[in-house]
Amino acid sequence: MSVNQPAVTSGLTAVEMQAIEKLYRAFNDRNPDLLDEACWPDWQDIPLAPGQEPGPDGLKKLMPYFFAAFPDLRIEIDEIIGESGKAGVRARIVGTHQGEFFGVAASQQPIEVRLHEFHHVREGRITHTWHLEDWFGMFQRLGTWPPSRG
Repeated sequence: MSVNQPAVTSGLTAVEMQAIEKLYRAFNDRNPDLLDEACWPDWQDIPLAPGQEPGPDGLKKLMPYFFAAFPDLRIEIDEIIGESGKAGVRARIVGTHQGEFFGVAASQQPIEVRLHEFHHVREGRITHTWHLEDWFGMFQRLGTWPPSRG
């Protein structure tokens, strides 16, 4: 797995931990099909991204857009805290802004977006993910937020 060694304080089972790790490996390994192994078909990703459809297939359709904007994108897990069936993940999305992203032209600048997620896991697969990313902070570092006034 191409993530750093996270600090793990967890009562998660090995199978639950594998499901969570596969979710992030889908991005790091550029393998959207890992979402099918990590998540139930009716997985709820809360909130959905603009234009994202529900379930793993909805996220799979967006992944090429992320990879085009950030070809070296990876998710570095800093910490996983959990108990059986529930986990909190503190991580960072890192990469280089090399393609258009939400209307912002490639800047060639490195990005780091803080990511906080909470997962529910049942029978070895994720049922729900609640997440919060600091996209505004990324746009501000790129010099595109707040929008310039003309």
